[in-house]
Amino acid sequence: MKSTNSDINLKSFYGSSINEEPGEFPFTHGIYPNMYLGRHWTMRQYAGFGSAEESNKRYKYLLNQGVMGLSVAFDLPTQTGYDSNHALAQGEVGRVGVPISSLADMEVLMDGIPLDKVSISMTINSTASILLAFLVVTAEKQGISKDQLRGTVQNDILKEYIARGTFIYPPKQSMRIITDMFKWCGINIPNWNTISISGYHIREAGATAVQELAFTFANGIAYVESALNVGMDVNQFGKRLSFFFNAHNHFYEEIAKFRAGRRIWAKIMKERFGATEPKAMMCRFHTQTAGSTLTAQQIDNNVVRTTIQAVSAVLGGTQSLHTNAFDEALALPTESSARLALRTQQVIAHESGIPDIVDPFSGSHFMESLTDEIESKVLKLIQKIDDLGGAVPAIEMEFQQNEIGQSAYQYQKKIDDQTNIIVGVNKFKDEKEPAPETLKINEEAVQSQLFRLKKIKHTRDSKAVQVSLDELKTISRGNGNLMEGIIDAVKNYATLGEISDVLRTEFGIHA
Repeated sequence: MKSTNSDINLKSFYGSSINEEPGEFPFTHGIYPNMYLGRHWTMRQYAGFGSAEESNKRYKYLLNQGVMGLSVAFDLPTQTGYDSNHALAQGEVGRVGVPISSLADMEVLMDGIPLDKVSISMTINSTASILLAFLVVTAEKQGISKDQLRGTVQNDILKEYIARGTFIYPPKQSMRIITDMFKWCGINIPNWNTISISGYHIREAGATAVQELAFTFANGIAYVESALNVGMDVNQFGKRLSFFFNAHNHFYEEIAKFRAGRRIWAKIMKERFGATEPKAMMCRFHTQTAGSTLTAQQIDNNVVRTTIQAVSAVLGGTQSLHTNAFDEALALPTESSARLALRTQQVIAHESGIPDIVDPFSGSHFMESLTDEIESKVLKLIQKIDDLGGAVPAIEMEFQQNEIGQSAYQYQKKIDDQTNIIVGVNKFKDEKEPAPETLKINEEAVQSQLFRLKKIKHTRDSKAVQVSLDELKTISRGNGNLMEGIIDAVKNYATLGEISDVLRTEFGIHA
């Protein structure tokens, strides 16, 4: 039993106005009965830059500082299926994440990382199957079996068409890649979350909290339907679905959003798709504080913004959390800013008392009303998308894109006319603010990445590479599982660009 500093004993849960207990359908109060009294959320820090060597050092540093799971950021060439030496990769290698062009890079990236003990989250979409293959083969070479791996691959291509843009193939072919991964992981990596259906980037593009949930769940519905269409069991693959949400500035709305989100997804899975297993109905989610709210002006203020957002995520019942570093509006985080971001979570977890009560806002007339209103508005917006034929046809009509564009315009308009105050930006400005120290990308590290790629191409068995790429081409033309062909190519040190080029040739590209 927990108690206050005055030795007042606390109950774990103070009751519900809706006759529901924590850990019970539809999970409004949380997906586990005791939530953080059993274990804290997974504390992650999103990192990757320069080269595999540089990023490996940062991961080891973060683990030593108390990070419980690694979140890998990849550079844009890796996200879009180009090797680091490709003409289109020039100037982008290692800039916004780590460059991974071959199995050799992943081996360096995960060197000394206990993959059977550390959960790995990879923010990657169009090339998600290739990066997962790199990780699986790396683990096997370390003597770690596939069934020991734990983590998540984002693998959410629909939100790329809506909000972010790192797509390669047309929607139909992209959905095949995703469902092939679902099937392969279900057999080979039972503890792996095969998709992180992402509202985060939708929100970063300018969506409201209601749009974030509605568009994310509409995408989730499309993924479930795609899996069912190839004969998968909703009670099995449903357990490995996860979500990724944004913790934005309005403290109360964000808490209500998370509460409503669990309830909505549980009902969708049970009532729409007939799920009977409680774990297949759970909306398990990772949260990241809102990068779009960070300001380049008076960057120390970002610590306060991030703290408030992180608290809303914890009160909202997240399973995993990344707190942005205060300098991210200017550059990738330094070691010290990343450490402070992690310490923010640790203070919330160990000093604040916030995790001691399960859903402490339960029964509040205000919070229950706000949760209900968000749920109602989200369901109405999902119905609009259903009326258009579902998420994919709606994306093709640019419905979601236009809705987000209008919301982003209205939000910016309120900042411009000072209806919404952004401290240090449109009010309380400081014209003499000194320039802060920021992280600089090590160009020598980028050169080491290019050298390793060149060396791999000269020392590998080129004939074996070609045979495996030809086999992948054959699979892509038939009904075989693409993951099998990709893993075989990876084992022969085929590069990410070479594998992507095979699929580009067979599947085409989305303009």
